Amino acid sequence: MQFDVEINNQTVSAKRGETIKNVLDRIGIHVPTLCYLNGFTPTGGCRMCVVEVDGISELVPSCSHPVTEWMKIRTHSPRVLKARQVLVELLMAGHPDDCLYCSRSGDCGLQKLAAEMNVTDRKYHGKRQNIQIDKACQSIVRDPAKCVLCGRCIRICDEVMGVSAIDIVGRGSESKIGTSYNKGLNTQTCVKCGQCIMVCPTGALSEKSNIQLVLNALHNPDLFPVIEFSPTVPASIGEDFNIKASKDILNILRAALKKMGFRQVFDTSMAADLTIMEEAAEFIDRLGRHEKLPLLTSCCPSWVRYLESAKPHLLDNLSSTASPQQMMGRLIKNYITTSASQKPENVFVVSVMPCTAKKYEADLDRMKDGISRNVDVVITTRELVKMIRLLGIEFNNLEPEPSDSHYGMRSTSGNLFGIAGGHLEGLIRTIHHMMTGYEMNTLKISELRGLKAKKEARIKIGKVVINVAAVSGLANAKTLIEEVEAGREEYSIIEVMACQNGCINGGGQRLSSDEKSIKSRMKAIYDIDEEEMIKVAHKSPIIIDLYERFLAKPGSVGNRELLHVNRSLREEL
Repeated sequence: MQFDVEINNQTVSAKRGETIKNVLDRIGIHVPTLCYLNGFTPTGGCRMCVVEVDGISELVPSCSHPVTEWMKIRTHSPRVLKARQVLVELLMAGHPDDCLYCSRSGDCGLQKLAAEMNVTDRKYHGKRQNIQIDKACQSIVRDPAKCVLCGRCIRICDEVMGVSAIDIVGRGSESKIGTSYNKGLNTQTCVKCGQCIMVCPTGALSEKSNIQLVLNALHNPDLFPVIEFSPTVPASIGEDFNIKASKDILNILRAALKKMGFRQVFDTSMAADLTIMEEAAEFIDRLGRHEKLPLLTSCCPSWVRYLESAKPHLLDNLSSTASPQQMMGRLIKNYITTSASQKPENVFVVSVMPCTAKKYEADLDRMKDGISRNVDVVITTRELVKMIRLLGIEFNNLEPEPSDSHYGMRSTSGNLFGIAGGHLEGLIRTIHHMMTGYEMNTLKISELRGLKAKKEARIKIGKVVINVAAVSGLANAKTLIEEVEAGREEYSIIEVMACQNGCINGGGQRLSSDEKSIKSRMKAIYDIDEEEMIKVAHKSPIIIDLYERFLAKPGSVGNRELLHVNRSLREEL
């Protein structure tokens, strides 16, 4: 049902059930917010979006207040502007004055509000909180002194991730966002996904920066620095330099990395192809034995950590294959750089990932070869952008540079790993070939594409029909797994990605990511799958060469030493 309301002396149409903010957004009137998250039930907690409504004495939060027929609303009256200004001034009263050094300087929600509300000086002086910064976690730094209690991190951790590692602690003026028993994130149920960073409006949450470690390696003459990057990096990095995503971005990125000083540049998608080969063999073996099904994918470290802490009885279902990041690191140190006459101990492997949890993964004891890590340092897409600018590289003016090594080749199946459902789609293509000896009639599996949190497909492979599912968002995964355990659902393979829509929306991506950006990244990766010739892992020349020269057949005992993970080596949680 539609009806009229009056906003700023103009009559506009509204629908029953809409909030005031819904209507304002539709007609192009901006009201500031701190606590509001699109797609979540509004709380009206921060009060920043208040508006004046005739007949109501108090200002009302537009994000949560429903519109009613012939409501008269003023969005920027003197009273409203003064209230918002005071709110900002009160938030700034106890906020640290370290904007010059803050990781969010220039991209801080509170900083932007202060400018928008014309707050140019400090009117109130609150008591500064002397709270220790939590730096123990390998992936995330938590600075409670910068927290504005918007609650966005709590909601994303609880409602999307289903982890609830943080919550409001204390009451009244003593309230703060903290962890159980005031312990660090590293000892909590935190899965290191970094989604809390993506929604935090200030510098209260940030990734642990490894930029200086990479710079030190680049300037160390005794080291041979090499770099690998996730397929989502070229799909998203152009956004920071106002370049439309295209396949040329891949070669522009390679040129930038070589100019930074990396001796060799590798696409982690090649190792994703290798993951597909090993995982396909593992699944076919399990299917023949009718055991340890459904096969659960193991590429997402946040998902693996969740299983270890919450569902350890399902670890036998988890694929033993190492993640593409770890496979690539092992290959680089054990085989690839030997062609450059380099000793493994001198090779310094840097990985660029859209994910903060990959920092945690690289630090695990089971991801080491003796005392040496497979991957020495992980940086996020955000950190790479900072490094490109720090080193004065004009990304927009670089000439595309193709791979200088045949190890840069990969199939489009490996490139699909960054999208929820993409890993499973590439895996099924190779499983079909291994089981039947021929290719699928149509390689594209439409049921596994798109933005749905849960995607399902029934795949006929020869005389066998398998049910598969791809789910993103740990809360959704938790629900699906519980349905499987209760016997209400039955699958042969389940792909899980902790972040909604997969790595294209990972916790290490650009902070201002929205649905439009995610769709653009998804399209860039799917376009490559349409345009390039090698679409299946088992036809990639480098994969064929690796198995012929270094590896035994997929799933062999020898490969399990190099390309798989011993899940019995549990880490302290």
